This record gives sequence, C-alpha cells and structure tokens, in this order.
Amino acid sequence: GAMSVDSITDLSDNASELLEALQLSHPHELDPRRSRAKKKPLSLNPITWQVPRIVDRCCTHLEMHGLQTVGIFRVGSSKKRVQQLREEFDRGLDVFLDEHQSVHDVAALLKEFLRDMPDSLIPRELYGAFLSTAAMEGPAQLATLQLLLFLLPPCHSDTLLRLLRFLGEVARHAERSWDPEGREIPGNKMTISNLATVFGPNILRKEKPGDKDAGALNFEDSAAIILVLQRLIEHHHSLFMVSPELQCDVLRRLFQTDPDVIEYLLRRK
Repeated sequence: GAMSVDSITDLSDNASELLEALQLSHPHELDPRRSRAKKKPLSLNPITWQVPRIVDRCCTHLEMHGLQTVGIFRVGSSKKRVQQLREEFDRGLDVFLDEHQSVHDVAALLKEFLRDMPDSLIPRELYGAFLSTAAMEGPAQLATLQLLLFLLPPCHSDTLLRLLRFLGEVARHAERSWDPEGREIPGNKMTISNLATVFGPNILRKEKPGDKDAGALNFEDSAAIILVLQRLIEHHHSLFMVSPELQCDVLRRLFQTDPDVIEYLLRRK
C-alpha cells in the first residue's frame, strides 16, 4: 500500500503534513506481519512504515530466540561482538542475525541504539508532557497518552510501536509455563515493570547523550518514567489506534478545509 512521495507532489506542503498525521490511523500499518514482509531499504516516505532496520532486526531476532532467556536485557554481553555488530549496521551492511548470534549481544545492541539516539524515541520537547501523565489515572491518563503519541514524528511513532509490541511479547513470557506434554518452559523473569525500568531512561530523556546531566535523574522523575512506560507497554494496542469516531470527525473537518487531502485518501481506498 505504500506510494512514492512523487505521487503527491500536486498537493501543497500543508496537505502533505496532514497526510503524514493521518498515517497513524491506517490499520495496515499496525499489522505485525508487515515487519516480516519483503525486505526494502529504509524509506523516508511519510506514508510508509518507518522503523530503522537495526531495531526491527534486533526485535525479530529476540522474538525468535530470546523469549525464554532468563534475565534478557540484564545479563552481560560481549562488548567486542556488540561493537562489531554496531559497526556493520553503521556501514549499511545487510546484517543477518541468526540462531548463532548471542541473545545477550543483540539485546545490548538494541539498548545501545536507543540510548545513543541524538534525540530520544520520545522527543525531549514532549518529555515533561509525558511525565505529567504519571500523576493521572484511568481513562484520562490513557486518553492523554494517546493524544501525546499522535504528536510524535512518524518515524518515532512507528519505531516506538514496534518496540512496545516486542516488549509486550517479552513480558508475556516472563513467568514459567508448561508445554502440551507437561514439560516446563522457563520464564525470562522480565515483567512489564522490569522492562520499563530497563528501557524507560533510554526512551524518555531530558538531556542529550553525553550531556553533563544526562545520567542524573531525581527519584520522582525516575518513578514517573517507569510508570509511563509501563502504561505504554500495557496499552499499546489501543493507544496507537485512532477510533473510527475520531477519524470520521477529522475527515469531516478536512472536507471543509482541505478537500484535496480527502480526494487523495478516497482514491487510495
């Protein structure tokens, strides 16, 4: 369903931004099978799925090989192997992660990537707004989080959704279980709370990496970051879905202000 940016050159810049905002409501973008589809180069097209190759491949590898690994994200890795993987991705090589790759190395690489992004996955401009939701409860908290997620740039939104979907899958395997033949399957012990503690500071950051105060967080901010990420993991399925009512309301308003956008969306459907 992706289209070339060249195909909407007849629209104004303002209309293109509106299309970019509406891309979150396309159910096809939420289909988990998209990440396993035919490999394509990373695109900057505002109407396609924008997840960095390194994030998608790390998540896919860990979903296939690491869900039963006890202490995933907390056990040490080989710094040399992680650095080698990082350099291969940085050079744009087609890095293939298979069962021979250490789960802990891939987990460390994913954490490093998120930690070292020049701007965090949730941009610094929204840091305070996201943290303020920690003081809310129930439907009001979720409604506010959803509106804030709608403000994320598309590449941040897509990548965050991919990561949260993966973290939710890890948490589902936190406790031990048994297969149909009665054999015990060990749990990875990474509950939603544990995952939020590990990933929260990498996703929600006030300072740039390397800044003097980058590692300094007061207790209140740390607790709020963990709570916010817990809610994002728990409710990512609903938070990233625009309701039909809201979508219809937006389309009705656009019909008055930007009929070109409406015409384009109807042609796509």
